[in-house]
Amino acid sequence: MSNRLVPTLAALLVCAAAMPASADETFTCGGQIIQPGMSQAAVLAQCGEPTSKTETQVPVRSGNMVSGMTTESRWTYASYSSTRVLVFDADNLVSIIDPNDPDDN
Repeated sequence: MSNRLVPTLAALLVCAAAMPASADETFTCGGQIIQPGMSQAAVLAQCGEPTSKTETQVPVRSGNMVSGMTTESRWTYASYSSTRVLVFDADNLVSIIDPNDPDDN
């Protein structure tokens, strides 16, 4: 391997490691990347109000036992180019779903 190729390969590996595992795990809103781990306030600051919101109470499970309840919120951002559903557990963004992708449903 040439000495010039090693730094190039190292740089490519660093960039690949920094990328999300799936393109569906992020989307761009207001010029900023929205990704799991963000709070509802952070998403609102970047994207504004969603097209629609739903909230449901879901059980928190530990193995086969229910240890409590949590609020799952689903925010839909719809546009002509794409639609994304952001799923929050309490205040934490846990997933981003493309409703047109059968693997996400």
